[in-house]
Amino acid sequence: MQVPQAHKNPVERELHGTAWSDDYAWMREKSSDQVLAHLAAENAHTDAAMSSTRDLQKKLYDEILSRIQQTDLSVPVKEGPYLYYSRTEEGKQYPIYCRKLANADAQEQINLDSNELAAGQDYFRVGVLESSPDHRLLAYSTDLEGDEDYTIRVKDLSSGRLLADRIERTYDTLSWASDNRTFFYSVLDAARRPFRIFRHRLGEDASADQLILEEADERFRVDIYKTRSNQFLILEVASSTTTELWLQDANQADGEFLVLRPRQQDTEYSLTHQDDYFYIRINDRGRNFRLVRTKVSNWDENAWEEVLPHRADVFLESVTALENYLIITERSGGLRRFRFRKLGDEIWHGIEFGEAAYAVNLMGNLEFKADTLRYQFQSPLTPPSVFDYHFATGEKELKKRTEVPGDFDASRYEVERITVSSHDGTAVPLVLIYRNDINREKTHPLLLYGYGAYGSNSDAGFNSARLSLIDRGVVYAIAQVRGGAEMGQPWHDAGRMIHKRNSFLDFISCAEALIANGWTETSTLVIEGGSAGGLLVGAAVTMRPELFGGVLAHVPFVDVINTMLDASLPLTVGEYEEWGNPAEPASFAAMREYSPYDNTREAAYPPILATAGLNDPRVSYWEPAKWVARLREMNQHPSEILLKINMGAGHFGASGRYDRIEEVAFEFAWLLKTWNLI
Repeated sequence: MQVPQAHKNPVERELHGTAWSDDYAWMREKSSDQVLAHLAAENAHTDAAMSSTRDLQKKLYDEILSRIQQTDLSVPVKEGPYLYYSRTEEGKQYPIYCRKLANADAQEQINLDSNELAAGQDYFRVGVLESSPDHRLLAYSTDLEGDEDYTIRVKDLSSGRLLADRIERTYDTLSWASDNRTFFYSVLDAARRPFRIFRHRLGEDASADQLILEEADERFRVDIYKTRSNQFLILEVASSTTTELWLQDANQADGEFLVLRPRQQDTEYSLTHQDDYFYIRINDRGRNFRLVRTKVSNWDENAWEEVLPHRADVFLESVTALENYLIITERSGGLRRFRFRKLGDEIWHGIEFGEAAYAVNLMGNLEFKADTLRYQFQSPLTPPSVFDYHFATGEKELKKRTEVPGDFDASRYEVERITVSSHDGTAVPLVLIYRNDINREKTHPLLLYGYGAYGSNSDAGFNSARLSLIDRGVVYAIAQVRGGAEMGQPWHDAGRMIHKRNSFLDFISCAEALIANGWTETSTLVIEGGSAGGLLVGAAVTMRPELFGGVLAHVPFVDVINTMLDASLPLTVGEYEEWGNPAEPASFAAMREYSPYDNTREAAYPPILATAGLNDPRVSYWEPAKWVARLREMNQHPSEILLKINMGAGHFGASGRYDRIEEVAFEFAWLLKTWNLI
């Protein structure tokens, strides 16, 4: 089996007195026949290396599919006179979006059949899906490449015909004004940053659309949405650390947007509307945010009233307003919870969930006048479950629990949430999921997952596909390392910029603890992460190659310095506030210390499978391609290092649900092969 040979063509670089060579910079030429041939050779090599697992891949595919209710229906969401929902049909890759009038005898109306739109396409994804306020029109956008470049169309739902309106190169942002003929949307710049907001009137050519705002600072992205009360349009200009909101009366389609609070570096805020007040979540007095309110008629900060002070041990994540209730989402002790109070009441009430580890999110609360709160709860033992919480009685009404066909029985599994002491004594949460009939006196194959960036949380949810590993004796672990916000915004701060190394050391400490406590051993400990989590596992294996028995790296961000030096790439400038700007000596020194591609050295590396998407706008395909080439060059062990690249997709892999299951089955087969469980 011929391993693809990546020739060297060094590009010499120098910055801050440090010189280095980028031997595989030529792989960045996406249109080059040589590059495309190399990527094709990589795929052919990976297919050959995995040929012995083809029967296992088919078995895993069938197993995973057997646990999915292929013909299914989402919980309908009431909006105006209609119930909106989506459904899937067996054998079809994509959802069908529907509605019906909210009465028992109503007939279904198909608003959008994704399968029809996706016919003949290698990739398909719906971006926005927004009904006009009178529910007569549907504005939607689609991406056919995986590059997150969307085209907006408008459909007349009464006749089914498409209007002539067509707007290209947009992001997945759209909001209607109340006049039913005007909507606002964002467009992308050359680096695929949403940087302009336009006003569009139906029937007019997009070239005539009015520019509302253009953001010149490349750190900032623009978005537009409506308050749940439908009374205000909010234009958001935000970087990773700083926010500025502009407001307009949604009933005045030609109105003027006015700034609520001018941007101030490192101050973030968000807004919701209820009655005579705007409720503002802001971190001006502490990283975990406080809650204030101000009259709709008076935005002056001197008139702000504090509703909830900043709390060092509680992170205020979001605020939601219904007509008569105010709901806050917050995190404490690494877990999310909801609290609410009635309009005119000062007492906050909590909603409890009662499991050791879980994931919970608000969803489908479109009706401003609702007297219930809808949320989805799931845990490693509980499939996704949609509840309506009745404010008046405290009843949790189960609307739907995702069915898991087959013999799934939650009582066969155990979940533990423990903490691990990191290099500096910090307690890092670690969740373990396993069969309760495994022999705890022995070690087991273990898959350790982590992410640790952007303040994104790795909460423990349900995954029916994962049962194919756990039922074979695999222990699954989730490390909630610094860089996420599981323990609040300071947890994020401690794992970004010049402190990024903490994320990797937390992860390594979790791995060491799992070995020390007898859960696994080096040869059977495989680590997994994607995107920024791919950086996490890439840095971990670069720092400690002897500690791991395998690495599964999905679209890994591993060529940190070269990417962050190129301001023309998508995300680069906007992410200076997450990773740092290498033009600054301190940031460059920090990156130089951990960037996997730059720190790959001669060592005995474990088996590695890296994945990529040719059209990925977030992590360019050449990052894992270059990393794999350098790993092979430096590897002092006969382990397989493989690259699998999807030539027709982007950051999130295959878009069709059956195609995605094939990808998962392939990755699981690689894991089982690495553990010698085939």
